[in-house]
Amino acid sequence: MNYSEITPYIKELAAMSDANNHILPEMYAQHDVKRGLRDINGNGVVAGLTEISRIKAKSKDADGNEIPCEGQLYYRGINVRSIVKGFLDDDRPGFEETVYLLLFSKLPTKDELARFCEQLSAYRSLPPSFVRDMILKAPGKDMMNILSRCVLALYTYDENPDDISTANILRQCLQLIAEFPLLAVYGYQSFQHYHNYNSLFIHYPKKELNTAENLLYILREDGNYTPLEAKLLDLALVLHAEHGGGNNSTFTTHVVTSSGTDTYSAISAALGSLKGPRHGGANIKVMQMFDDMKANVDIKNKDAIREHLVKLLDKQAFDKAGLIYGMGHAVYSLSDPRADILRTYARKLSEEKGMQEEFELYETVERMAPEIIAEKRRMYKGVSANVDFYSGMVYKMLGLPYELFTPIFAVARIAGWSAHRMEEIQNAGKIIRPAYTSVKPEKEYIVLKDR
Repeated sequence: MNYSEITPYIKELAAMSDANNHILPEMYAQHDVKRGLRDINGNGVVAGLTEISRIKAKSKDADGNEIPCEGQLYYRGINVRSIVKGFLDDDRPGFEETVYLLLFSKLPTKDELARFCEQLSAYRSLPPSFVRDMILKAPGKDMMNILSRCVLALYTYDENPDDISTANILRQCLQLIAEFPLLAVYGYQSFQHYHNYNSLFIHYPKKELNTAENLLYILREDGNYTPLEAKLLDLALVLHAEHGGGNNSTFTTHVVTSSGTDTYSAISAALGSLKGPRHGGANIKVMQMFDDMKANVDIKNKDAIREHLVKLLDKQAFDKAGLIYGMGHAVYSLSDPRADILRTYARKLSEEKGMQEEFELYETVERMAPEIIAEKRRMYKGVSANVDFYSGMVYKMLGLPYELFTPIFAVARIAGWSAHRMEEIQNAGKIIRPAYTSVKPEKEYIVLKDR
């Protein structure tokens, strides 16, 4: 039997399912249910409390009315712009410092940071048998599934996997933070070897390199990278490390953790959420959209670009989804601070890589898109470029394959997931169990012979 074949009978059952399962959109308003856990203005329904991060997209005017403001992101109460400025002004990496801040709610001293980096470096390895059996001998078809499978498999290599004390969860989380770059890169290299017959090379990480440097080192066959490349990847990791408790994968972490399950199951669930194109897979869509645009539009002609953007919204171009990918965010309106920061340093890397023309295309679309979207759509808030708009281009300039775009998002976000898992264990004590309102009318059972 071909288990992947969709037979005529399965199609018939699917059609019956589609016909018999539908909830009318107006029912949500009738029952006062916030669809997608958002109110009519797009604001998320508050489901919990957190100290880990905060997103600010609105302020109040003189009369106390909420108005949109430039987006701000805070890690443990500290503006991410200040964090970025601090480590860039010192000309040092910032991801490890950011992980420390997210986990422990304090900035490390120089000695504390050095000791913390030493601990991560000590954990930055995988058992040879694991690399052989779970990665090299079992290449998958999707990188996020490979990553999720590897995380679940690490449970069997842990001699104390189910202990949910703070110390044990912290130990597991630090190990995963250190191991994620290896899982992602080795998984990709195995995939390329078995499916595309590429040569297989395995670089072991170097203790003296930070997370971003090691990722580039083990990915590239010659192991070489420029200081600007490492700096920009490190910056991208910092900006993707955390984004509030309400984003889909982090909320998944809270929900699954609240059941009392192990760390590996909770993180694997978060990875499954991040895989979705509405979440972590969005930057790939941005890249594919621009690739299609460059193939079909004279990108030096501003009128042609504008016309193409209109076609995108009218479902006449690219994937006909009616979207300009990378524009708009569930919370931010006037600006996404992560996109603002990435734009500045993406421009510098485009000059190093000789890709200024492509960068100018991105800036042109960023300027045009909000105006065109406002003309074509009924919007409840402003639209601006989000972090996915520029992160894809940054990864492309770094020579990272599309297959690794979402896994690298996970390499960063495991820091936030870890902080939220610990916060849920330390503070909640109740399983998260929201309610659903049933809208199906009651019916009588009919015996089989009378149907």
